[in-house]
Amino acid sequence: MKEGMAVLEPHLKVGDIKTAGKVVMGTVRGDLHDIGKNVVATLLKAANFEVIDLGVDISAEQFIETVKKENPDILAMSALLTTTMIEMENVMKALEKEGLRDKVKVIIGGAPITPEYAKKIGADAAANDAVEGVRICTEWTKDK
Repeated sequence: MKEGMAVLEPHLKVGDIKTAGKVVMGTVRGDLHDIGKNVVATLLKAANFEVIDLGVDISAEQFIETVKKENPDILAMSALLTTTMIEMENVMKALEKEGLRDKVKVIIGGAPITPEYAKKIGADAAANDAVEGVRICTEWTKDK
């Protein structure tokens, strides 16, 4: 998958186009799955987003540090395992504690993620798939 995306990525973006926004993203602590996250990252880049992909197994502290440093429009978190979903809630609590929650939109995704879970932890949205995730991010930043 990664090799295929590396071949496609240079062809998805052409010319000097204004950035649609900045997204910090990663798979939460304890989870090493990244295929879905990587597809979302590639589609976001194709939609002219600046993407800071932290990778996998990212702690709440790493997310917070990067949000402080990069001042993104959107924070995107992924989890494939139901046992790691709680880490998303930990990140949301850390955003609140650090006074960052109102400064960034939060979208979550992954196989076990539902809109109900997003609402429960205070995230702004949950995406069922990569295309929906990019559509939501694009909608959030359309007037930027």
